Amino acid sequence: MSWVIRRVRQDGSVGYTATYRDPSGRGRSAGTFKSRREAERAGRRAETKVEDGSWLDRAAGRITFHDYVEQVWWPSRHLELSTRAGYRANLDKHFLPYFGAMPMADIMPSTVQGWVTTAVGEGLSARSVVKYHVMLHGVFKRAVRDRVIAHNPCADTELPKVVPAKVRILTPEDFDRLLAQIPSRYEVLILTAIETGLRWGELIALRPRHVDFLRRLLTVEQTIVEVSKRHSPTGQRMTVKPYPKDDEPRTVRISPALVEVIAARIDALSLGRDDLLFPSVEMAGGAPMSRNTFRTKVWLPALERADLGFHVRMHDLRHAHASWLLAGGADLKTVMDRMGHSQIQTTQKYLHSLPDADDTAIAAFQRTRKRHTGR
Repeated sequence: MSWVIRRVRQDGSVGYTATYRDPSGRGRSAGTFKSRREAERAGRRAETKVEDGSWLDRAAGRITFHDYVEQVWWPSRHLELSTRAGYRANLDKHFLPYFGAMPMADIMPSTVQGWVTTAVGEGLSARSVVKYHVMLHGVFKRAVRDRVIAHNPCADTELPKVVPAKVRILTPEDFDRLLAQIPSRYEVLILTAIETGLRWGELIALRPRHVDFLRRLLTVEQTIVEVSKRHSPTGQRMTVKPYPKDDEPRTVRISPALVEVIAARIDALSLGRDDLLFPSVEMAGGAPMSRNTFRTKVWLPALERADLGFHVRMHDLRHAHASWLLAGGADLKTVMDRMGHSQIQTTQKYLHSLPDADDTAIAAFQRTRKRHTGR
């Protein structure tokens, strides 16, 4: 409940201060007025805002974007290690230099629009601008909830249109050409990647104990995250996580041929059950392989020699794996589980991704029909 305090000034005049309690119970002034009635009205207005959740701490809005992010928003983020490193890099590169010194209350929709215009003008892709804007929106959303600002200035930003790029999936023929250019010491790594569809971090975290040679099962129960030392909470570039993405281990069946080459690799390197299967140096007890080093020294040179006519990332072997499975007749749920997707919609995007996918689909239909009709 609001109340009024009568004050006598030094010149003998009388003023009335409207007083109320903010959401934390702290007494605050809604202003000093000439009459008690005006003060009572101001106090009731302030009290109503507290009750309906529209109350705003004007002083809090003077905190700068930099201080709010570093003192409030960033410490509250509970993120997976690689995501956290990415967020930190985005803050340091894209947001703090532009918004850092500005008071939160002074950042208007036009200010955010100015950042978008500047980012696009400097060559940042539309996809990246939209992605980073989601993060920026989250910062201001939290500030609204904290009653630092009244409205989210990111709410109605005009964003550049993202034109979906046409994805070209690696065909079996393309893969064979590429594999022929991969140095022999990395051949088993590439064969494992295409047959299992594992993410890079899952692939380089594999150990002999993860392979069940009798049942031809490979268990994915660890992943290795690589971040810069500057963004790593431990100061280490490589961090082993007990479970891969979505925090659930999974098993993937592999072919007799892959079982054989993995077994031969373990014997050739004398790997113990807890050694890395694909270390950076070909020896037992070797350290994890760096993704960036592999890309620049192995993958890109092999891709150039293969001369496929289009760019292929190591991660595209995972896309090819899913597409080949679906084109060959595997059902969506099986592929979803094999890939470690949390939603089937993610798996569906690989349907009809190969040039002859429709031909394969109708052939599968005809085979099923002939089994039923006998003709």
